[in-house]
Amino acid sequence: MSLVGYAQEQRSPIYIKKDGRLAYVSDSLGNRIPDFSYAGYEGGNKAIPEAPVKMVVPIQEGDATARIQAAIDYVSQLPVDEKGLRGAVLLQPGRYVLSGSLKLHTSGVVLRGSGFTEDGTVLIGEGTTRETLIRIAGQSDIVREKKGRVEDAYVPVNAHAFHVDNVGDLRPGDRIMITRPSTDEWIKTLRAEEFGGGMSFLGWKPGYWNTTWDRTVVRIEGDLIEFDVPLTVALDQQYGGAIVEKYTWPGRIEHVGVENLRLESTFNASNPKDEDHRWMAITIENASNVWVRRMQFRHFAGSAVYAKETSSKLTVEDCISKDPVSEIGGQRRYTFYTRGQQTLFQRLYSEKGYHDFAVGFVAAGPNVFVQCQAVEPYSFSGTIDSWASGVLFDIVNMDAQALRYGNRGQDGKGAGWTAANSVIWQSTAALIENVHPPTAQNWGFGLWAQFQGDAYWSETNSHINPRSLYYAQLLDRVGESAKDRVVLLPMTTEASTSPTIEEALELTKIAETPAPELQDLIVRVSERQPLNIEVKGARVLTEKDVPQKKKLIKAADMRLLNGWLVRGDEVLVGRKNDVQWWNGNIRPRGLKDAKPHITRYVPGETGTGLTDDLREVVDSMLARNVLSVDHNYGLWYDRRRDDHERIRRMDGDVWPPFYELPFARSGQGLAYDGLSKYDLTKYNSFYWSRLKQFADLADQNGLVLLHQNYFQHNILEAGAHYTDSPWRTANNINNVGFPEPVPYAGDKRIFIAEQFYDVSHPVRRELHRAYIRQCLENFKDNTGVIQLISAEYTGPLHFVQFWVDVIKEWKKETGRNPMIALSTTKDVQDALLADPERAKEIQVIDIRYWHYQADGTPYAPKGGQNLAPRQHARLWKPKKTSMEQVYRAVAEYRQKYPDKAVLYHGDNYPEMAWAIFMAGGSMAGVPKVEQPGFYKAASNMRAAEVGGVWMLRDTENGAIVYKDPGKPLTFDATALKGDFHLYHIDPKTGRTMKKERLKTGKKITFNNDKSAEILWITKNKK
Repeated sequence: MSLVGYAQEQRSPIYIKKDGRLAYVSDSLGNRIPDFSYAGYEGGNKAIPEAPVKMVVPIQEGDATARIQAAIDYVSQLPVDEKGLRGAVLLQPGRYVLSGSLKLHTSGVVLRGSGFTEDGTVLIGEGTTRETLIRIAGQSDIVREKKGRVEDAYVPVNAHAFHVDNVGDLRPGDRIMITRPSTDEWIKTLRAEEFGGGMSFLGWKPGYWNTTWDRTVVRIEGDLIEFDVPLTVALDQQYGGAIVEKYTWPGRIEHVGVENLRLESTFNASNPKDEDHRWMAITIENASNVWVRRMQFRHFAGSAVYAKETSSKLTVEDCISKDPVSEIGGQRRYTFYTRGQQTLFQRLYSEKGYHDFAVGFVAAGPNVFVQCQAVEPYSFSGTIDSWASGVLFDIVNMDAQALRYGNRGQDGKGAGWTAANSVIWQSTAALIENVHPPTAQNWGFGLWAQFQGDAYWSETNSHINPRSLYYAQLLDRVGESAKDRVVLLPMTTEASTSPTIEEALELTKIAETPAPELQDLIVRVSERQPLNIEVKGARVLTEKDVPQKKKLIKAADMRLLNGWLVRGDEVLVGRKNDVQWWNGNIRPRGLKDAKPHITRYVPGETGTGLTDDLREVVDSMLARNVLSVDHNYGLWYDRRRDDHERIRRMDGDVWPPFYELPFARSGQGLAYDGLSKYDLTKYNSFYWSRLKQFADLADQNGLVLLHQNYFQHNILEAGAHYTDSPWRTANNINNVGFPEPVPYAGDKRIFIAEQFYDVSHPVRRELHRAYIRQCLENFKDNTGVIQLISAEYTGPLHFVQFWVDVIKEWKKETGRNPMIALSTTKDVQDALLADPERAKEIQVIDIRYWHYQADGTPYAPKGGQNLAPRQHARLWKPKKTSMEQVYRAVAEYRQKYPDKAVLYHGDNYPEMAWAIFMAGGSMAGVPKVEQPGFYKAASNMRAAEVGGVWMLRDTENGAIVYKDPGKPLTFDATALKGDFHLYHIDPKTGRTMKKERLKTGKKITFNNDKSAEILWITKNKK
């Protein structure tokens, strides 16, 4: 066994001194191999503590989610001891079934099972929601204070100190964030502004690839600040230096653990690639000094443990993951995955992962994997996204796959350089890639593999001392107190090239026994260090401790009243949110402009631009006067297709965020995106359950879901729109009969609409019929859903007739009465409404794909001409509409079809809100009116235009009048009898500008004001 350098070999960046301690050689700028020993719980300074058991949850039949959560909440209220612990919730041996998610939300709480082997505790996550099983989650309430700048010209890797321009009120013990900016000059030095083909949209952008370290001030001397954990990237004024910010983070939780459990997910056993089940076993966010230990994981689609970027000082140890169930591709099977800092993953065994051991986007080190083994993985482990720094892979064994610190170029959505100032130590893989990025270095020592890259290599195909770099650094820094934490699979023999006869006989005898396995070392952890699983003296959870579910209160049903859409006799008004259906990026640059969504999905991530928290979406809508979400399925699932290429992908390494599609994957074959083909007879449970969840929330909060059944964009215009479509013959198992190879016009464009809308094809007809029925069935108990045929629909009349006929059939069978909106070109709209039988099935007319131009002429392209809306617009070059012409369009249809509601989402509709409303249109984007009763009064009024003045009138109870700016107005109040008030309302804000008593029985003239206003004349009800 070789040593890593000797004292006399000064060129080696690391060597062992005569006293047995490690020494390091810095380069000309002072950079050296980082000290990785600060990774883990308490920064490696202390062992994981054992929390006393405070509450026991007995085994019971049925869903245990509420019961275990009640125990967690109980312990969360107990006082903290001197170790920062409140206590442990103990689960007994046996099976607990969870239909929901558990959340550890308070410092000092531990969730402990009675063993993670066969006779221990099993938590089984059931259902098809993809909900994370256990979340360790504090609050994202960090407050960053005044900024200072680092003054040093250069601060090398592994530095603990620097000078700042202004120390201010910083004191030892304060927490600071140190941010190294990603400047344009630095990105160009890395040549990361693009990665080929002129595709700069995948390149790195200044300000969004920053590295930020979370540190504690330990000493201040003048303008010198010393901090606790060294830097893992150099700070260079040439590339922007660094910013220092003091911060407070009251909601971050600490000293939280999950231990001694087996976690499993149910799944559909008939589909080996099923994804309608649990993805994440444990996620960690807004938390520090956390541990996950002595765990087994089965059947999860995503990660066993995922440490988000807001996690730090985490230890994950003695864990086994087997039998994941998912597609083989991006965001799946990232078994042990960190984007945090000071995270330690040790003694981990993983089977059939994708990225079994992974470090993510600009993860600020140190982050360490020690003694880890991946068996039969589908892809590489290592750094998988941009510029993770201070990473150590130490005694890692990759079976038939690669270990990579590389430059991924465009892969990983432009990951580029993935590792900086990182080490691979004494590891084995089919291939080890290790590269030298500009402005940084990477190192490899004692490696066994096929090699690739221009990093620093030493002692390849040799075993080296120390066996583990992490443990050697830990012992050097912490001392003898860390010895008990050094646990490695024993190596009991020497690889001598010239053994004696006696040694050969002994080794021959030993060779009869299989080599020790990491799995065995892991499962024997309880022999080395047992955990307390005694229930004596602990409180036992009772039913009284479990809070009862609150009864949900629904808003009044949405219905038609006098041609208005109302809830509780109040006309529905408010703005409309559209959803993103292509593009997106889960990095900071992409998230800053993201819009709310319903069916977007990013595994393990919650928030706008990720997997939206639908309750937060609803709260935001209510706060911003947004009434509805106009939802259609995505143009394609995989963000790789945002490049608009028509190629078949070489693998399933799909990029998030994922815009989920209505149909389920079959688990068979490969579609053009590299995942399995769709089965158009089965439906994506996640997609439909999310829509249903939003519809339920809409009914509780008085909101509306506009549900577009189809999305025409897939079958017209750019050929890429169709490439990944579930309906494409190559992408499903249903023999739909569309031509393959696809006859792209000019090898670029797609004209498949006529075939798609042809319901004479028996297979496609039945698939369409079943799908339309699914659209209806999913919302059968909701009133706040309006069904529309398709986003961007410029298709033929016959398909609309088919759609309506299927709806009629379903209504007859079920006795339900969904709200159906007709949203087509004008000729198709008029033809359908002229059909008395089919017109009966329509409750709402949506003017969207035509409008009257400002000169009064119609822009009304015909349906069924195999052109998309914008293709029609390029041909006809429509002119803008006006308030008067929008009023005209809505009023015409309200007068002709008084029993139907009319919506207007045509040209420039947000700016036409008052014209829509005054013409009798529903769901206009007008503001909330602060005076109560305004929209309820409107529900009994009819639109009228009197002398060019727009009015809504109720002959007995008053009127609403739109007063144009700069025009005098006379209102005839001769027929009104009783006591009336007049409210002057600001049309922009809905606020009451003036209130006065109205003298009736005569005509009233209003002054020639400079600004528009709404006049509400209402009877005073005593």
